[in-house]
Amino acid sequence: RTWDSRWFADNAEYGQLLHEDLKMLKFVMSELKQAGISKVVIERPHKKCLVTIHSARPGLIIGRKGADIDSFLRS
Repeated sequence: RTWDSRWFADNAEYGQLLHEDLKMLKFVMSELKQAGISKVVIERPHKKCLVTIHSARPGLIIGRKGADIDSFLRS
């Protein structure tokens, strides 16, 4: 099994990024308990953050025609 977070940081920002990852993971797991999440992968390519959620029930995350995605991202 590989790491759940894939990024590299200098010593100065490593702690801050690690805490951000933990907050994101806690938020996703608490908001989407019913979705059957098996894995959350966090990648940080060049000043961006890409979060991939592996779920047994993606319809609960996406919603009808993708309507719930915007409400989830804004919270």
